[in-house]
Amino acid sequence: MQESLERNAAYALRHFKFGWWSLLFFLSLGIVLETMHGFKIGWYLDVSNETRRLMWTLAHTHGTLLSIVHLVFAATLRILPQENSKLQRLASPCLCGASILMPGGFFLGGLIFYGGDPGIGILLLPVGALLLLLAVSQTALSLGQLGEKSSPKSKEKAEESA
Repeated sequence: MQESLERNAAYALRHFKFGWWSLLFFLSLGIVLETMHGFKIGWYLDVSNETRRLMWTLAHTHGTLLSIVHLVFAATLRILPQENSKLQRLASPCLCGASILMPGGFFLGGLIFYGGDPGIGILLLPVGALLLLLAVSQTALSLGQLGEKSSPKSKEKAEESA
């Protein structure tokens, strides 16, 4: 039992670290974007670079929000009374992958683009979105099962069957 609590705490710590460091990174990216906007950098602001500006703004926004999702996920792991290995084995790496692929796809899509279309890096986005969907659905399912296990009705059913 102690080992599973330590493993749960290790996963939570991993996501707290990932969340805070990525939040720092993406907030810094936002400051760089605002600075380019403030100094009217043509490479970023010219009408011909609208795709770049949109893609990089989306990278900053998605990265920041996913950083916060990591912090919420870490807090969720901390409130679980016991190890949930499926949540740790599936949701945790999927959330990490989504947090790299989604903003990375937006950023790469804006780095090199063709007319009004983002570059090939945008292909990372659907993969990241799928990973995020898996992580969130697994977390929701795990928390739903947790509620069923501790509900008064489930305790009554367990006592009746015994």
